[in-house]
Amino acid sequence: MTETPLPDLEAILLVGGQGTRLRPLTLGTPKPLLPTAGVPFLAHQLARARSFGVRRIVFATSYRAEMFSEAFGDGAAFGLSLEYMTEETPLGTGGAIRNAAQALTCGPDAPVLVLNGDILSGHDIADQVATHVARKAAVTLHLTEVDDPSRFGCVPTDETGRVTAFLEKTPNPVTNRINAGCYVFTRSVIDTIPAGQVVSVERETFPGLIEDGALVLGYADASYWLDVGTPAAFVKGSRDLVLGRLVSPALPGPPGDFLALPGAMISAEAKVAGGSVIGARAIVESGAQVSGSVLGDDCVVDSGAVVVDSVVGIGARVHSGAVLRDVIVGDGAVVGPGNELLAGSRVWPGVVLPESAIRFSSDI
Repeated sequence: MTETPLPDLEAILLVGGQGTRLRPLTLGTPKPLLPTAGVPFLAHQLARARSFGVRRIVFATSYRAEMFSEAFGDGAAFGLSLEYMTEETPLGTGGAIRNAAQALTCGPDAPVLVLNGDILSGHDIADQVATHVARKAAVTLHLTEVDDPSRFGCVPTDETGRVTAFLEKTPNPVTNRINAGCYVFTRSVIDTIPAGQVVSVERETFPGLIEDGALVLGYADASYWLDVGTPAAFVKGSRDLVLGRLVSPALPGPPGDFLALPGAMISAEAKVAGGSVIGARAIVESGAQVSGSVLGDDCVVDSGAVVVDSVVGIGARVHSGAVLRDVIVGDGAVVGPGNELLAGSRVWPGVVLPESAIRFSSDI
């Protein structure tokens, strides 16, 4: 049975990564701030955390740290109190948690929620916290099952839910349950992480606690979960939110076949579907087809162009006859008439592809 956490529950949000796998989208914007289903990605996490009883969140920032406070301020718009702690040099996941913990106000026995800034999850955070408190665990890890656990931290547990090992990205995983990136720490456990040092919770903190006999629990469930660290996953996450496959209080409108932001102009003769987002003041002309894609503000998709499962950056243009499938087009780039870009192509900001250019299958 789910119990509502105490109203003074605090959280740490890890948002220090550079998002290199999502370039060129992240050249000027941190991954957690990329527009996702019409709002910055983190807006969905903040709204869900608030709905589960979190009232105060400390951001653990590093890359372009100032942009987070500019985007969210003191958190009042979300009914939250937000603090920002910046690492002068990257400290790893454990070091980032330890550094951010300086801004916590709770006592040593209190639970502290730790969230990764690149995860979409539909799991019951309140129940995870309640389980942690009831079992008096040192740390409780959210676990989910995936088809290919070799790309993640593999986490076997015994029949009581106790984590028996933490096998980071092993080629021969013993279970398909992985670290899903949401933790509940007892505050005093965070304080044992060395301050000011590069520390990995996955490779050092969690294995060390297990070796010392501390109670590290796995909270496993089968709800929606997605790591949005790749272009394909980023597009899928936005699409799933728009379609309502994952409910988010931050979605700026009801779930549906597509989401059009203020000022967007979509021709009645265009086909827009599949959970697409049409950015503010973007234009989709007659005969254009847009499916499962994210169109940035002020971009233009000309008549007869096809955009499928792709991202088109701010102010970019896709000319008539161009076909994009699983493609990233950077801000201000132009895809000329007749270009067909193969899956995985990335057009960098400001690049202009002339008419009838050859097909591309790599970064441009």
